[in-house]
Amino acid sequence: MAPDVAKEHDSYSQLKAFDETKAGVKGLVDAQVTEVPHIFHDPVGTLENKIPPASASDFAIPIIDFTGVHGDAASREGVVKKIKDAAEKWGFFQVINHDVPLSVLEEIKDGVRRFHEEDVEVKKSYFSRELSKRFLYYSNFNLYSSSPNNWRDSFAIYMDPNPPKPEELPEACRDDVLEYSKHLMSLGCLLFELLSESLGLSSEILKSMGCMKGVLMLSHYYPPCPQPDLTLGTSKHSDHSFLTILLQDQIGGLQVLHQDCWVDVSPLPGALVINIGDFLQMVTNDKFISVQHRVLANKAGPRISVASLFSTSMQPNPTVYGPMKELLSEENPPKYRDFTVPEYSAGYLTEGDHDASHPSYFTI
Repeated sequence: MAPDVAKEHDSYSQLKAFDETKAGVKGLVDAQVTEVPHIFHDPVGTLENKIPPASASDFAIPIIDFTGVHGDAASREGVVKKIKDAAEKWGFFQVINHDVPLSVLEEIKDGVRRFHEEDVEVKKSYFSRELSKRFLYYSNFNLYSSSPNNWRDSFAIYMDPNPPKPEELPEACRDDVLEYSKHLMSLGCLLFELLSESLGLSSEILKSMGCMKGVLMLSHYYPPCPQPDLTLGTSKHSDHSFLTILLQDQIGGLQVLHQDCWVDVSPLPGALVINIGDFLQMVTNDKFISVQHRVLANKAGPRISVASLFSTSMQPNPTVYGPMKELLSEENPPKYRDFTVPEYSAGYLTEGDHDASHPSYFTI
């Protein structure tokens, strides 16, 4: 057997052995591994050679206070201006005083942790990579096609349209997921209104286009890593969504690529992280930007996060999207061809390496 073929065969065997445990990365940590298995190694040198994080004094993710957003027109306009600036320059911002109760945020994080720390036999019953399932637990969705794999376990739920019945959700996180999702939809509605206004358009326009049609909730569990310099919690990528609302705990590790520097998104108690997704960049014809981000592995942990993507992903959705006519002109012609969310997502999810910006495949 040729060396390259033998190496590929060995990697596949390792992947298969890991996958068949259905215990995820947490299973490795529970087994007290002291070295990160090769299937999780980031390519040699790429972690060392990555641009060092910018210091906090040079760059800081915008923080936007939503106090008064439902009050007088001047207060709302002030918030809209800050969102416009953040969406155009950063693609990321944090929101505070957003009306989602702190107790709800804490309970969903606790619920995610409870599920991932359940007995492995309980979790195995939910283990799947079939996107048709209402609730699926897995470690690395593209385990066999992605290189490298990430130091995390996850569960995914399609919360909209057609949310799961309560009995389809694990008892460990059922009530917390359902309560959080109510507040999530309300905040999402407000964010799309404010983003519409920041484009100088009617507050209802993004919603009327179907940008809120689906919500995919991804709940991640990042176990402590014995050799964090060898792997990543999440590889560099942008989101296949219109908008993503992220809840993170206090461990840290999320970084955003801004002006060729990795900038920490420092955890802020009670805050939610908002980022523009690929679809919103495309329908605004690059007025808003969807940027690359990643999560570092950490010796501390577990780190808990809940990312809610406004996207139907691979679920049926015949709506055709493209650059908004209201934003186009002779000076600003369309940069992207029309697309459907399933068409885009199919390519995105099968693409093993997200170093390239996926919207570039849809440019005219």
